[in-house]
Amino acid sequence: MNVVIEQIEGTPLKLTQHNIGFWQVTIDAPPFNLFGPELLTGMEEVINRMQSAPELRVIVFDSAVDDYFIAHFDIVKGAEVLSRKTPSGLLPWFDVVQALYELPVVSIAVIRGRARGVGIEFAAACDMRFASEKALFGQMEVGVGTIPGGGSMEFLPLLVGRARALELIIGAEDINASIAERYGLINRLIPDAKLDDFVHNFALRISRFDPVVTGQAKTMINQRSLKPSLEQMNASRTQFIQSNLRPERKSISQKLQAWGIQRDGDFEFNLGSYLNKL
Repeated sequence: MNVVIEQIEGTPLKLTQHNIGFWQVTIDAPPFNLFGPELLTGMEEVINRMQSAPELRVIVFDSAVDDYFIAHFDIVKGAEVLSRKTPSGLLPWFDVVQALYELPVVSIAVIRGRARGVGIEFAAACDMRFASEKALFGQMEVGVGTIPGGGSMEFLPLLVGRARALELIIGAEDINASIAERYGLINRLIPDAKLDDFVHNFALRISRFDPVVTGQAKTMINQRSLKPSLEQMNASRTQFIQSNLRPERKSISQKLQAWGIQRDGDFEFNLGSYLNKL
């Protein structure tokens, strides 16, 4: 088939169908690719389409914003995200994560730039992660007085082990792609100039295999791995909300606003180092 490119209406996502078995989803919400209601709506639409595409083998998620994969949760529009419910009764984010895990389609995150908070959580929910030397990862929630509530409590220990999950979550420091590769957070560190071609060719290879076999292989690997439970994820989200409501967090929120959170400038670019000043 010819390559088909579509902007998903009302969302910052562009869907490119390279062939019947290989899709690419590009996040384009400058300057930060914040995780807000529009991005969530786009992800829900992508999942709906994946569920109706039996020939789809592989989907790649990347960013059109050079310095950011997904910066973090949108604190201005956060209430709208947290108030949504789906027919399952769960928050839509959990349905997205569960679908990425359970669908026979192989999901791949391509990361250059910053993936913090829900950005690292989205990447961890994908089946594979490839990054360039420009990637930076950070789980900053504990550093700003709250708890990760989007999956890192569940996914990071599976990827990097207990001790390193403690380091990443409680230490709340940014780590570069070299450390991320050594820890097992990403599959491979690939030179930036070669990253897109590598992932494209890898996904194209998978798209040519039998979808029944690729899907069964993923299912069997899932069955032999520990799967984060919805109860655990709900507990993390509850703690995230409760910790945000603590009166002690008010002064931290004021400092973040003063430093320039969600404004284009040095704070968002070097957020991890600012946490030392709290």
